[in-house]
Amino acid sequence: MMTRNFTLLTDLYELTMMQGYYKSGNDETVIFDVFYRDNPSGSGYAIACGLELVIDYIKNLSFSYEDIDYLRSLDIFDEDFLEYLAGYHFTGDIYAIPEGTVVFPMEPLLKVIAPMMEAQLIETAILNIINHQSLIATKASRVVYAAGGSGVMEFGLRRAQGADAGTYGARAAVIGGCDGTSNVLAGKMFDLPVLGTHAHSWIMSFPDEYTAFKTYASLYPDACMLLVDTYDTLKSGVPNAIRVFKELRDEGLHPRKIGIRLDSGDLAYLSKKARAMLDDAGFPEAIISASSDLDENLIQSLKLQGAPITSWGVGTKLITSSDCPAFGGVYKLAAAKHQGEKDFTAKIKISENPAKVTNPGNKTVYRIYDKTTGKIRADLICLTDEVYSSKEDLVIFDPIATWKKSTIIDGTYILRELLVPVFLKGQCVYENPSAMEIRDYCTGELNTLWDETRRLVNPQNVYVDLSKPLYDLKNQLLSQKA
Repeated sequence: MMTRNFTLLTDLYELTMMQGYYKSGNDETVIFDVFYRDNPSGSGYAIACGLELVIDYIKNLSFSYEDIDYLRSLDIFDEDFLEYLAGYHFTGDIYAIPEGTVVFPMEPLLKVIAPMMEAQLIETAILNIINHQSLIATKASRVVYAAGGSGVMEFGLRRAQGADAGTYGARAAVIGGCDGTSNVLAGKMFDLPVLGTHAHSWIMSFPDEYTAFKTYASLYPDACMLLVDTYDTLKSGVPNAIRVFKELRDEGLHPRKIGIRLDSGDLAYLSKKARAMLDDAGFPEAIISASSDLDENLIQSLKLQGAPITSWGVGTKLITSSDCPAFGGVYKLAAAKHQGEKDFTAKIKISENPAKVTNPGNKTVYRIYDKTTGKIRADLICLTDEVYSSKEDLVIFDPIATWKKSTIIDGTYILRELLVPVFLKGQCVYENPSAMEIRDYCTGELNTLWDETRRLVNPQNVYVDLSKPLYDLKNQLLSQKA
């Protein structure tokens, strides 16, 4: 991927707070958690995504001479603070849940342990990166699930909110399960499969539709996918496509892939008619691809109607996550300690809205799998000094409806700690897999979900419980603040 310096990709108040900490001599080491409160798009889960860019951001975090000159021009920063920024580099620790992992509300996706000024600066950029890419990866996984095994291509670049959203969104979409992208820059940067056919303008630039199809087939005989709805899909487009396919066959050519693409009209009706025409002409192997403002709900509806579509090009509603355009991740202080202190003091944010009350302390997350099925039983947020073993019974309970308890018998479950070290003392200790490797990992992760959690409407929520020590700590802090 291309290395870029995002040091000034931050909100102004991060820098003004930093100057305040600097002037007051703040020597605290703090813990910040990145988490979200609600699954996007009515989903039963989300997909963690964006860690690779976070790593690149932290590695290249430094203020250039031009950055310092610009900040000086704002007339709100003192020279001694600007001198500090000129020598700034990240020295803390970062732990994260690996990209492609299925995640749930309230659990830390990423944890920063660093001096207060360092931790404060990186809040905005981390949220920008994690929120966007996790949103698109989650949306893509829903679209792919609705497609039910037929291929999904990401086609959204021209409708994305800017070049970065289109490019990093394409990466996230492939991680979420798409087969490839139309975005050539994303293909180059992240080694993704690039896919595409031709536009209506190609057809319209020729004297007639047949000539346009024939010319395209002569250029790309091995993969001949023809857009058939420029003039009249069933009276012109499909018959002309069949004519070209027959000519390829008569010439002794055996393309690896032939097919048609539908981009308008009643996709269920047209695809059924086109399928019959292709089959009658001796091309049962021909692909029928569809585009035209698709999302997971429309794809599911078309499949229920028996539309014989075997490939889906999904653009606008995927790359913008149009039904839920924001992920809602937050970055909250969880603990702090002054220089020379051994232990962190837990911090809690209290709100009139119970959902916005944070979980305090230095935490980690354990995933509990059913040993027989490999499916997720629950997630457990706990303090880092707690020790668990699958050789012992494990009692978990709902942190809101505490009477809802479950005892998981020893030997019937597997434990996995989700947070892994990414930076230690400012040095990266994590090697990010390729996007396609993360895609394969994500596929495996999604298979650990029960079908009830993957359904598109009214999914069953996975239990995310607090350990008893963390629950007690939270209630203790709430009582002290009362």
